[in-house]
Amino acid sequence: MPERPPSQGPTPWPGGPGADPLADPPRAAASGGRRAARRARAAAASGQRGARARARVVKGIAGAAAVAATCMLLLRGSEALSGIGGISGLGGISGISGLGGDRHGPAPASAVDAPDPGRVLQIVAHPDDDLYFMNPDLRYSIAAGHPVTTVYLTAGEADGINATEGKQSTTPPNKPAYAEARQNGIRAAYAKMATGDRGSAWKRTVVPTKGGGHAEVDVLVAKPEVNLVWLQLREAGTVYDSAPDSLHGLWDGKVAALGAQLSSGTPVKQRFSYSKDQVVRTLVGVLEQYKPTTVRAQDPTPGRFPDTRKYTDHQDHFYGARFVQAALASYAKDVDAKDRPHFAVQNYVGYFNGSLPSALDPDEAKEKLDILDTYAWLDKQNHCGSDAGCGDLKVADHPAGNGWTSTVNYARGTGTSWLTSDKDHGLWAFKVLDGQVALWHRSGPIGAWSGPRLLPGTGMDPGAATVTLPDGRIAVFGTRTSFGARPAEYRREVVYCVQKGPGAQEFGDWQSLGTPETSDENWTSDISAPAVALDGTGQPAAYVRDGAGSLRGRVQSANGSWGPWTSYGGADLHGTPVTATDGAGRRMVFAATTKSVVGWVQPKPGAPLGRATPTGLPDTTLPLTAEGHEGGVRLWFRKPGSGNVRTALVTGEGGLKVNHLTDLGGLQGFGSLTASGHVLAGRSAGGLLGSGLGPGRPWERSPLMFVGAPSATTTGRNLVSLAVVGLDARLYVTSSADDADAHLAPWLPVGPRNAER
Repeated sequence: MPERPPSQGPTPWPGGPGADPLADPPRAAASGGRRAARRARAAAASGQRGARARARVVKGIAGAAAVAATCMLLLRGSEALSGIGGISGLGGISGISGLGGDRHGPAPASAVDAPDPGRVLQIVAHPDDDLYFMNPDLRYSIAAGHPVTTVYLTAGEADGINATEGKQSTTPPNKPAYAEARQNGIRAAYAKMATGDRGSAWKRTVVPTKGGGHAEVDVLVAKPEVNLVWLQLREAGTVYDSAPDSLHGLWDGKVAALGAQLSSGTPVKQRFSYSKDQVVRTLVGVLEQYKPTTVRAQDPTPGRFPDTRKYTDHQDHFYGARFVQAALASYAKDVDAKDRPHFAVQNYVGYFNGSLPSALDPDEAKEKLDILDTYAWLDKQNHCGSDAGCGDLKVADHPAGNGWTSTVNYARGTGTSWLTSDKDHGLWAFKVLDGQVALWHRSGPIGAWSGPRLLPGTGMDPGAATVTLPDGRIAVFGTRTSFGARPAEYRREVVYCVQKGPGAQEFGDWQSLGTPETSDENWTSDISAPAVALDGTGQPAAYVRDGAGSLRGRVQSANGSWGPWTSYGGADLHGTPVTATDGAGRRMVFAATTKSVVGWVQPKPGAPLGRATPTGLPDTTLPLTAEGHEGGVRLWFRKPGSGNVRTALVTGEGGLKVNHLTDLGGLQGFGSLTASGHVLAGRSAGGLLGSGLGPGRPWERSPLMFVGAPSATTTGRNLVSLAVVGLDARLYVTSSADDADAHLAPWLPVGPRNAER
């Protein structure tokens, strides 16, 4: 925010950590709408019936709705996971049994130090991008009572016609009124998620911005931890076509400044415009005010369609996300870490979600659609008292969009190999905080934890992958984004750094493996995160999906040099590939398509990858997980439209062969799964518990909400460790003996509380 004379003091914002509402402890969990409340009460009641023997343990966990939201579910105590291919059908799996699971099973894992609530800041291009592409994460955060603020970069005025398809030709355009109607729809949707009442009141205030303009800030009176910030810049008005007066044009330097499109109902009356630098400074000011621990943004590199070379997403979406990247880099650099918390970033896939298998189960998809119905103002009752309208009638004919309400996908940070162990049974965790790779370390099996410590080097994208080299050193891989004065200088590349010695706290400088792509201006910067594995000869290789949807890789030779980016073929690949090594030392690589899974295998250790081979597996949601086994490589993935966990063992002798595809059922979630030893962990949908794998082996829950993907690793011969980074950007770790009857230890938070800074 702009400086004010010292005698006047800082400009007070109506929301954010500097205001009383967010300085108070988090409120009890709010229902995500009437239907969500009924589901939470029903689940709680079922849990009481099924788990009376564990009442004392359950009593120590926060209210059912808060605990349920986006929990971790753990499939434990099963020798069957290592040899599951030999089990046909698994017909004994029971259905959902409420919060308690099997009444004879162990109690839910609890945290010895309850997680900070964290503070979530979402920054999107248009009103409704959050509802379409970030839900149900948004609804989960609101339901859990976390402070949530959403920033809208543009007014979303489009052509100014707020009408259904049949009436658009006879409705006169009015851009200020249409922008107001969309604001009204967003306020109604958030009010419904937070209170169950779309008409719940808001306090609307004007604040000056650090970029020299003015923003509208809306605070939900009944739940003041829910804020909306409207920057009200002009939108492009077209998905693909050239529109210099837009975020794209401003980023590329085609216009010197982008003006505001004020809605007809906004309390902001002052006209203003922003240069590129002023947009960045405005966002930095918002970050300084709200001090988020989790930042949600759209995908800054969505890629292009191979045939038309048009981008797969709206230009406002990804150029807005690039402004977010620039602001986060400036915020991390210029604001002293003592004056702000660490923050993690989560990016979301946009329009292309409609071409991918649906990730949400029917109940979760219906909840998401219900919120879009509110935004679309289906009943046309003037509940907001505005002549402009109470919602976005453009989407009223199809509020589900292009299948967007039935799915959600993370664009980055889906890898599960960021937790690893060493020969001394120590643990090492690597996640990106503040645009740098953060390191946490536990020395030995019972040593003290240290961290987070940020490794030198900025611009790191969410997600890190690790591999242990033959000499015991750990190598960390990721991608890095750099900016330049010209559009062509926006660039992503694969980078890695190597531990200076086995067990050493210090790592070498980041080294670049470059990119298989040309510049973003000519083609695309849409490369995946690298998937890395050693084969039986100790030879490392890194693989990425390129912007054309095929597999590329670089292999390191014995003298330490890296070969060129090699094309391994494949088509229609999406997400990040995964790789693991089988018991014979053959490296296998897998990637999902919109219809199935494609695989590659070395014919023998040290040999080049073989050709791309269809696996014959059914379609699967993103992402995949691969785990090496003596008999092959086990794949983990989810069933579209349900979130149920599926697994298959893939062998490489004589070429790729898929064995024993098994549906484990139960989880009904979305996103990454991590597997190590007997532990399988992932995000659940809406807090519903999954089913267990036979008597005494139920799905468990945790109260933790987390960013990105969980990670698990086997420590020594008989201990499995599991870690997540919470919405407070803090590491949480638990462990379990790798035994059929073992239980998870209480969750251990690592490092100081972060959200209190």
